[in-house]
Amino acid sequence: MRSSRFAVLVSGLCLTTATIAQLPYRTIQQKGSTLCYSLSSGVQLIKQDGFSFKDLNKNGKLDKYEDWRLPAEERAKDLATKMSIEQIAGLMLYSAHQSIPGRDAGFGKGTYNGKSLKESGAKSSDLSDEQKEFLTRDHLRHVLITSVESPEVAATWNNNAQSFAEGTGLGIPVNTSSDPRHIAVASTEYNAGSGGRISMWPDALGLAASFDPALVEEFGSIAAKEYRALGITTALSPQVDLGTEPRWNRINGTFGEDPWLSADLGRAYIDGFQTSKGKDEIKDGWGYSSVNAMVKHWPGGGPEEGGRDGHFAYGKFAVYPGNNFKAHLVPFTEGAFKLKGKTAMASAVMPYYTVSFGIDSVNNENVGNAYSKFIITDLLRSQYHYDGVVCTDWGITRNEGQYVDEFRGKPWGVEKLTEAQRHYKVIMAGVDQFGGNNVAGPIIEAYQLGVAEHGEAFMRQRFEASAVRLLKNIFRTGLFENPYLDPANSKSVVGKPAYMKAGYDAQLKSLVLLKNKSNVLPLKGKPKVYVPKRTSPAARDWFGNVTPEKVQDPVSIDLLNKYVTFTNDAAAADYAIVFVNSPTGSTGYDRNDRLKGSNGYIPISLQYGPYTAAEARAQSIAAGDPVLDSTVSNRSYKDKAITATNITDLQSILDTKKLMGNKPVIVVINAASPMVFSEFESQADGILLSFGVQHQAILDMLSGKTEPSGLLPVTMPASMEIVEKQFEDVPHDMQPHLDSQGNSYKFGYGLNWKGVITDARTTRYNMQTAKR
Repeated sequence: MRSSRFAVLVSGLCLTTATIAQLPYRTIQQKGSTLCYSLSSGVQLIKQDGFSFKDLNKNGKLDKYEDWRLPAEERAKDLATKMSIEQIAGLMLYSAHQSIPGRDAGFGKGTYNGKSLKESGAKSSDLSDEQKEFLTRDHLRHVLITSVESPEVAATWNNNAQSFAEGTGLGIPVNTSSDPRHIAVASTEYNAGSGGRISMWPDALGLAASFDPALVEEFGSIAAKEYRALGITTALSPQVDLGTEPRWNRINGTFGEDPWLSADLGRAYIDGFQTSKGKDEIKDGWGYSSVNAMVKHWPGGGPEEGGRDGHFAYGKFAVYPGNNFKAHLVPFTEGAFKLKGKTAMASAVMPYYTVSFGIDSVNNENVGNAYSKFIITDLLRSQYHYDGVVCTDWGITRNEGQYVDEFRGKPWGVEKLTEAQRHYKVIMAGVDQFGGNNVAGPIIEAYQLGVAEHGEAFMRQRFEASAVRLLKNIFRTGLFENPYLDPANSKSVVGKPAYMKAGYDAQLKSLVLLKNKSNVLPLKGKPKVYVPKRTSPAARDWFGNVTPEKVQDPVSIDLLNKYVTFTNDAAAADYAIVFVNSPTGSTGYDRNDRLKGSNGYIPISLQYGPYTAAEARAQSIAAGDPVLDSTVSNRSYKDKAITATNITDLQSILDTKKLMGNKPVIVVINAASPMVFSEFESQADGILLSFGVQHQAILDMLSGKTEPSGLLPVTMPASMEIVEKQFEDVPHDMQPHLDSQGNSYKFGYGLNWKGVITDARTTRYNMQTAKR
């Protein structure tokens, strides 16, 4: 923190700026509060009753919202009454993705005095032109950040943003958020006692494979501390959608297919993120180490028809052929809304893009969840008594692109409305905030539409209700009193050795041993091991960006040689280890198929080899693109064929088996979804499943430095025909793969060195599954 710009008071005691670096920023005095303000913001202090307060609106008197002794709700209500409609509209915005610093072009672009960062001479921690504009013109106060150059840059950017906001209007701080960012970099080597850029943990499916709520709560607590050190006070997570549709490409961000496991892990995750303890607590579990958790996606984004995702028009429908809608609410109603910690429930909820098809029994509307009064007001707020923030997913009010598979706006079910009408419908459905919107204009237009229909008093009250919910989340995390960070402290907290170790230990616990024929694992001694190169096929991502084909070693040979002796000669090897990814490829739609006169819809396959969807539905449950492609009334892909783009992974396994003959072949799979094992399982002696972990953790497991304990959080289907016959909304309804050792790859299955794991975890969740 720059000593020339900030001043701090603790319980009325003024400290010189030179001592700021030594301040315990997260300490709350027993009878006071830590105050930090920017000397450049124009904010002065008010003394009353022997205490000091920040005069954020600069009116020379102590307003209720400035009085840190009052409850957060009382302060929020007072501030809401003082805000103009324009200011409330700004509070209802959540920014598009911001990179720190802004990039020169593309996603996360930012300019500095009209130039790129390099051309301008600005610092990486400076506010971009776009950020200054939406903070002032649009009164925006909720910012989503993506990449950051370093913890120190993030902390300094936070201080600059908070100082800028503190000097504007009513002095409302910036509430910065993040999508999950604790991703393990596979090639990174872990060294005990060393730090890193941020602690690395397995994917959500990997956390779920631990079947351990205590571990997930530990993750939440550590991640929250790192978030706060980066200036982040809202997590756009956890994703508690049920992974009941195995083809959905976001299943790796879930806690699996089981409602009760997802509820337990979601509850633990949120308790970890939101709970402040000891000196950090302000009140009711909230405080200076708390991070608001925005649980997603209400009412469950998992049952996408055919596995197609709702970011695109081709995946706009969630369907319920098994009449199992209520099961998808369990992770929310029995988990996120019933915390064990004092914060009681998740502070925010994000509905998914999808249309919950056929669910609205009151208005009979098939519209995106955030547009549905039935889904938001009748169900979430009235039936389940949720009064926290509801924020749309990103970009739902913008217009679609020209094609069904174009990544643009997502106004599902309301495609023909104007942007202002869409905003109005969302507000009247009971939603508080618009994700990915930087501009307040459409919200102000929506307000005027409401005034014309309901009158000024009604709409003012409706806007204030949202303002109170939004402000409470800022008050409870202590931002009004001290939103500033010490960059040196941020550097020491983010990726500290203890956090890196906890993340690495979690990675080990997430690994699932599926097969261990003749106890081939763990490896004995330091054997000679053949590892074939891996071909990464050319691919196209969500945004249309193409990555070229690569042929490379799948793991660092230097790292490998610390555990075994690598050889590129299979004939000389004692073992082979083949590293592959689960099958990838289709999104469920192909524009070329449409241009050729068909409907554009194709299968999503969970096997590597060619697959023809002979068992697919002849008529889709849902369909309809009134603007882009109104003639398609059936989204069936029956009898169409597809092959995984990474079929080379299957070929690598089979080729390696031929080269090795009777010598053991071990297959290590980085899994992003369930998959079909029948194509290759009989050719493998050992199979280890990972969910986004470091290669070192895999090698520690294979070499016996630790014992496997992970369990399958999703069932591995016996075939694609089984996948076609399952219901998108029903868990545990697929026949699992039965391997050559007689083991069934069902939910809750896993091996340790002794055999099939049976413990308190399998008893708890298998019993719950049986009861249902």
